[in-house]
Amino acid sequence: AVVGIFSGHARGFGFVTVEGMEQDVFIPEDKTGSALNGDKVQIVIESEGRNGRRAEGTVLKVLEHANSELVGYYQKNKNFGFVIPDDQKIAKDIFIPQGCDMGAVTGHKVVVKVTDFGDEKKKPEGRVKEILGHVNDPGTDILSLVRAYNLPEAFPEEVMKEVEDVPDQLPTEGLKELPEGFEGRRDLRDLQTVTIDGEDAKDLDDGVTLEILENGNYRLGVHIADVSNYVKEGSALDKEALKRGTSVYLVDRVIPMLPHKLSNGICSLNQGTDRLAMSCLMEVDAQGNVVDHEICESVIRSDRRMTYTAVNAILSEADTQEKEGEKAALLDEYKDFVPMFERMKALSGILREKRSKRGAIDFDFPESKIILDEKGKPVDIHPYERNVATKIIEDFMLMANETVAKEYCQGEYPFVYRTHDNPDPERVESLLTLLRHQGIQVQKACEEITPKEIQEILEQIQGMPNEMMISRLMLRTMKQARYTTECSGHFGLAAKYYCHFTSPIRRYPDLQIHRIIRDNIRGRLQREGKTEHYREILEHVAEQSSVCERRAQEAERESDRLKKAEYMSYHLGEIFDGIISGVTAYGFYVELPNTVEGLVHITALSDDYYEFDEENYELRGELTKKVYHLGQKVTVRVADADALKRTVDFSVVENTVDEMSLNE
Repeated sequence: AVVGIFSGHARGFGFVTVEGMEQDVFIPEDKTGSALNGDKVQIVIESEGRNGRRAEGTVLKVLEHANSELVGYYQKNKNFGFVIPDDQKIAKDIFIPQGCDMGAVTGHKVVVKVTDFGDEKKKPEGRVKEILGHVNDPGTDILSLVRAYNLPEAFPEEVMKEVEDVPDQLPTEGLKELPEGFEGRRDLRDLQTVTIDGEDAKDLDDGVTLEILENGNYRLGVHIADVSNYVKEGSALDKEALKRGTSVYLVDRVIPMLPHKLSNGICSLNQGTDRLAMSCLMEVDAQGNVVDHEICESVIRSDRRMTYTAVNAILSEADTQEKEGEKAALLDEYKDFVPMFERMKALSGILREKRSKRGAIDFDFPESKIILDEKGKPVDIHPYERNVATKIIEDFMLMANETVAKEYCQGEYPFVYRTHDNPDPERVESLLTLLRHQGIQVQKACEEITPKEIQEILEQIQGMPNEMMISRLMLRTMKQARYTTECSGHFGLAAKYYCHFTSPIRRYPDLQIHRIIRDNIRGRLQREGKTEHYREILEHVAEQSSVCERRAQEAERESDRLKKAEYMSYHLGEIFDGIISGVTAYGFYVELPNTVEGLVHITALSDDYYEFDEENYELRGELTKKVYHLGQKVTVRVADADALKRTVDFSVVENTVDEMSLNE
């Protein structure tokens, strides 16, 4: 018998991942026992895997249940009820005996406490613990996600008590000199400083300054809110922040890592107010090299709260008369800042070029912005494009993150790094094989691929119809970035040193390394034995931060999928053009320009019998010789959309398929 983690499938069967085994073990539906998705199980392997087929097994017993509570849709029968779990990987309904439903009716979304996990013959059993609301009530859908991912909402009372003592402003306001108690802080309030963020951002944690020095070099200042001054290690506030790990950005709400009094108040670099900051001041030459730098505690004042939209309009060519007028008005309104924005654009270009030369990979995916009405109903979805202003901030933050990481890695201090390991050679090899079948020139096989080579492939596919799809396949080949205490580099950025320094309002690792930096600047690391203390706690901080980040990403992705499916449910029967983004044995996925992805199921292709060509990721019609392949343009009709299941189904509108003969 071996032990592994069970992954369920909507159709009832499952797979068990066993450490040290190359392939998962297949578990037929009638042999899953009481295992639910995520459970740690003991299995017996009954037939070995051969010729590419998986080994097959039976669940002997569940060692650890991952789901003591579930969120789902309640259905009432006469004297009892059932809960259909939201998690598609849990194929079993939960039986709710009479008197255990808290008065729930059909259509309620509920949290159910599982009291008996059942087996092959007997359904799991439970009792309703909380009624979240009716499935059609505004907000119930996202609240269900919040509960399903166990995301913390309200802050505990002791945390809010601590926050009461936090001041609303600094005692430096209106003073020319810094008063007592600010020794060791640099007064940078006279530097021309701006924040550049999205229109609806409320927690402004980074400000930037840029001057030209007498020697012609740039002096770039990246000033980050000094959250560590207010969140003391070991306090209730600190423990809660570590527990949360990160802020979570769902479609209709933000679940913050820190209470608003901090995140939108004293820690936010609001226009015209003095704020404590951790500043990274870098002297950068014309080639983009940091020739000198200093990391210091500071006091700054943001002169303007700028938006990406405004800065982009100032720095971009206007292509219509209307935009020309808007640009003229902005140039007038921000005339004192325009020279600095021009300098920023120039330096950003230099830094980007330098990163590109060393091979940093730039996956330029359009993120989507989902517009909701006041009742939470999605009314529009459009791609959220990067522009010159978003790139400026991105480039400056990357520069600060690298500079800080380099100093602390070379100094061999205890630290938390952002690590991105090299991809697995096997996964790279199968990707390269696929790319060759797509007609893309790739040089090598079986050796370790470099970021530079991936970047060259991305440049080669620019403008091709299947550009997005190939980029996604390449991204899936990559490993997931994580937090570690080892400085082993960042593959995607082709960076030897990297950390997260720039967002302590919304990410715990940034807050943690600000504390280390402060203790180092003030000489406490050596003097007070803090080095040993940090070595003891940082492994846990890195692991906890990585786990919370993954949970947040999954919840954010699911909230997007949910609202996209709901949006498409208002467009049933409508026709859209899209691109095939994935091909499988059971059909193919089509992505629309608004980033919605849906499935054309193989059963919806009724004109022929289609076979899946695994090597070329194609479906081929036996009689018609029709081919559906990656990157192909197709016209589809919205056949179905289910917000509960977060699925969208398309059917193909005829005359959109490439005719290819089999002997081509």
